[in-house]
Amino acid sequence: MKTSTFSNHARTPRAAFSLIEVTLVIGLMLTLASVVAYSVNSLTGWQRGREASEKLRSVYIAQKSYLADRPSKVVSTFTATELIPYLPGNPGAMPTQTGASNETLNLNVQVMPPVFRKGSAVYDPSGSATDGLWDIGGQ
Repeated sequence: MKTSTFSNHARTPRAAFSLIEVTLVIGLMLTLASVVAYSVNSLTGWQRGREASEKLRSVYIAQKSYLADRPSKVVSTFTATELIPYLPGNPGAMPTQTGASNETLNLNVQVMPPVFRKGSAVYDPSGSATDGLWDIGGQ
């Protein structure tokens, strides 16, 4: 039998990933990362809305408690200073809140239930006055 100078070993595939496989894995990882980032962003917005509604609820409780002590008082004449002692937990100051885009919101205590305002408009980016986000859930 004639022997050749080349080796007769069978070619074994190398244990490495092809460029297509690496590209697919990176694409999948980027897709998953963007889904997670979107979910976290939505959750953060929801949490901020819930936090705002809890603050409004505490002011609403203060308004009702204040009216229980002074039934002849008109809501449109409320001041923050009058309501602070009636806030649950006695925080010593009216709660503050920033909007979804970190803009400063004003708390209007002269309406019942209270609302956050951005300029002269009621601030509620959730689009519903009864969902309990950025409002007190349609009281």
